[in-house]
Amino acid sequence: MTQTLLDKCVKRNIRMTAQRQIIIKVIEGSDDHPDVDQLYIRSVAQDDTISIATVYRTVKLLEEVGVIERIEFGDGRSRYEEAGEHHEHLIDIESGEVIEFYHAELEKLKAKIAEDMGYELVDHRLELFGRKLKS
Repeated sequence: MTQTLLDKCVKRNIRMTAQRQIIIKVIEGSDDHPDVDQLYIRSVAQDDTISIATVYRTVKLLEEVGVIERIEFGDGRSRYEEAGEHHEHLIDIESGEVIEFYHAELEKLKAKIAEDMGYELVDHRLELFGRKLKS
């Protein structure tokens, strides 16, 4: 059975206020990579008593306990996604679309590069930026 983001928070003994639950459900329900402003807009649509400061504090806490990850796509905004299965991102520089992907050969190559340089690869992040080819 897959753990929900809320389950992960409860397991880490995070106090669950009604406002935090809404913010967590918004993150979990996002099919994009929202920034804090987007999370705020989506959360306040469900509960207009949620402040931007509450969203910032909640995101910071969730990042600190490792249930969400911050991602930087070079546009000056920190975006967030649920921590989980490793994947990479391809960002379309014209539309802003973010495509998640996993490539086994690429994973092996990154580990080999680190090993060839005398290191054990323990973590990494890769974002590719491109534009669609014209047909």
